[in-house]
Amino acid sequence: MPDDYKFGIEEEFFLVDAETKSVTTTRPQAFFAAVKKEIGEQVTGEMLQSQMEIATLPHTDMASATAELKFLRQTVARVAAQHGLGILAAGTHPTAKWEESIQSPGERYDAVMHDLQITGQRNMLCGLHVHVELPQEEDRVDIMYRMLPYLPLFVALSTSSPFWQSRRTGMKGYRLAAYDELPRTGVPELFRKREEFDAYIEALTNAGIIDDSSYVWWAIRPSLKHPTLELRAPDSCTFVDDSVAIAALYRSLARMLCKNPLQNFNITAVTRALIVENKWRAQRYGIHGTFANEKGEGAITVPAMLEDVLEEAMPHAEALGCASELGRCRSIVGAGTSADAQLAVYEKHERKEGGELALSAVTDWLATATLQ
Repeated sequence: MPDDYKFGIEEEFFLVDAETKSVTTTRPQAFFAAVKKEIGEQVTGEMLQSQMEIATLPHTDMASATAELKFLRQTVARVAAQHGLGILAAGTHPTAKWEESIQSPGERYDAVMHDLQITGQRNMLCGLHVHVELPQEEDRVDIMYRMLPYLPLFVALSTSSPFWQSRRTGMKGYRLAAYDELPRTGVPELFRKREEFDAYIEALTNAGIIDDSSYVWWAIRPSLKHPTLELRAPDSCTFVDDSVAIAALYRSLARMLCKNPLQNFNITAVTRALIVENKWRAQRYGIHGTFANEKGEGAITVPAMLEDVLEEAMPHAEALGCASELGRCRSIVGAGTSADAQLAVYEKHERKEGGELALSAVTDWLATATLQ
């Protein structure tokens, strides 16, 4: 069907020692071969050997996508356990040291790491990516442009990176603070049409800076590999249901923007500046933060913004059959994100046992919660 808004979900994980839950510096070839034998190309390595990614097949049904995500996580975990390993789903690993990270082999990774240097080695970070295929007549760049105001909300709902190198960062989502050190990341420029995006990519490729648009790592981008618009802002979600809820929200908003071409059509430089500020506030405070708006009405809380967005998106979620999954976004706001849970575990154990054992309790919790 031309407007079924087919979608796929990609999740990045940390590979850890099964007993200590400490991140591994190398990805054993025997393990990687075994897991590939189980699920084929739906599992891939990442730039650093401590990371890996799973990807669902394209779906039109949220229930089947949820089942596949759970199957993929369980399969990777089962094979990992046979090799003394485990997986953690979070934006950052609480105790990993980026200085000890080792690059994965490959010509692309060699070229990227040569260009990025220390910022590439610091990329010990895991995200959630959601792809949505739009109707053929839609300009993916136009929808990307009009999706920008929602980016801070996706960040707030997904925060799972409150620790970095065995320290509390004071942020709910530290991952993007580190990730946005890289070039061509963060909130996209205000390109309104495909021609503008293509001109940008052509200028960079002609200058020999990048090979193609896959080297543009914005928080949202037109995918080169797939005919989709790819959301890249969220942290890797510890709970599968959170990943699916965010995917349902993104898919519903994509349909809403396609059906309403005047929605968010007048984004300006001021709007983008506020989006950048709100993205930071989402990283800092998560669901407990407030956002600025252009209406002169003062700050709006994340729960209030979510309710406004759900009111607009729910008819489209109902049309796509994902209303219940979309409704889980309220549960995230009510119960807290993975970052909130990690901090609660840390504080409980830190009072009794000290910081080192508290961090160990957090990694134990993450290992269990990843497979719930």
